[in-house]
Amino acid sequence: MNSKFLGTGVALVTPFNADLSIDHSALTNIVNYNIENGTDYLVICGTTAESATLTKSEKKEVIQTIVKANNGRVPLVLGIGGNNTAAVIDEISNTDLSAIDAILSVAPYYSKPTQEGFYQHFKAISEVCPIDIILYNVPGRTAKNMEAETTIRLAQNFKNIIGVKEAGNNMSQYYTLIKNKPEDFLIISGDDDLALGVVLAGGAGVISVIGQGFPKDFSEMIRLGLKGDASAAFKLHFKLIDVIGYIFEENNPAGIKGVFEALKLCRDTVRLPLVPASEGLKAKIAAFVNNY
Repeated sequence: MNSKFLGTGVALVTPFNADLSIDHSALTNIVNYNIENGTDYLVICGTTAESATLTKSEKKEVIQTIVKANNGRVPLVLGIGGNNTAAVIDEISNTDLSAIDAILSVAPYYSKPTQEGFYQHFKAISEVCPIDIILYNVPGRTAKNMEAETTIRLAQNFKNIIGVKEAGNNMSQYYTLIKNKPEDFLIISGDDDLALGVVLAGGAGVISVIGQGFPKDFSEMIRLGLKGDASAAFKLHFKLIDVIGYIFEENNPAGIKGVFEALKLCRDTVRLPLVPASEGLKAKIAAFVNNY
């Protein structure tokens, strides 16, 4: 199994200044905060990074800042995906991946392809991608579920497709994937509330949103789960369960940016069409952080 992606990865936010420019200083601080507190790897330019609102040049700047701050300490995963297969291939071909360990590629959204369409899309990406690929199934955002059978077929047929971030909030699909996957294939939870249960069932870990806010306890929870110490792991799970609910109550990443504002690591600024968390939600988040 690809051990560099065992444990806790976090889908990093993109901090913004008041004028909506990227706050590279805050981003550097968040990278250091995570690595120093046990996060196992970092995911760049995923959904939580508001990548849909970043220009090509801004994405390059974000990558450069994170690569520099990381300084080779933990593996890096870069989000490159979309619903135009040719455009995804072009982005892979024109991105410097020298410091990147794998790409995270989301299932095509909006287009609602058939299962064969999913397969052919990722087949085409696999054939040109020079580094490992982690698939990303998130039907709540894409409007179409990539079924377990399609994921397993891709895992069996393409060596550089090494895992899937599964985020359908569906334990039955997790169990099917874990039961039928090739031995070395990684089933990575994309659901913070289900991550511990997935790990205890045989999953490889998580790519988390909340983990970047509370990396010490969250990464330790996953570590304990991988060791099979359910009792100790669930103590940490229950310690965090309320804030996991809070950060997804309105939208992501407004919730986790509310956590970072309370932690004084970055502003809660987001780009339209997202808006910051409501005052009521921010008050709940701040109270949780202050009591934590």
